[in-house]
Amino acid sequence: MAVQGVLNSILGEKIGEIEATFVVHVIATALLGVILMLGLAGGNIRNIGSAPWFGFLGGPLSVIIVWGVLASIAKVGAASATTAILTVQILTALALDCLGVTGRKADIDITKAVGVVIFIIGAYLLLKEPA
Repeated sequence: MAVQGVLNSILGEKIGEIEATFVVHVIATALLGVILMLGLAGGNIRNIGSAPWFGFLGGPLSVIIVWGVLASIAKVGAASATTAILTVQILTALALDCLGVTGRKADIDITKAVGVVIFIIGAYLLLKEPA
């Protein structure tokens, strides 16, 4: 993620953040189209109609995420941006697991709680401005 963010940020500095986000998604779409045409995927795209409407929200979220990563790396650097992004991602993933959004509900036990606290402390220390 850090490498991709840095590469996207470099592109964004040359052509603009939204423009870079667009170019990255066009290239990704073309690559995935080739993979699908070559029959290298294991799914069945004809089942697209059976997917719930909210399953398609990953597309707009992808645009927001790619843009957010490349914009934040350009402003605060790769280490700080990646640390902040990963912290939010882990907290969000934990919340989604606890709510059972994926169909598999996870409880927070003491080990996970301590792990989250340690992770947040580590992120704070990485993001803290030097004294």
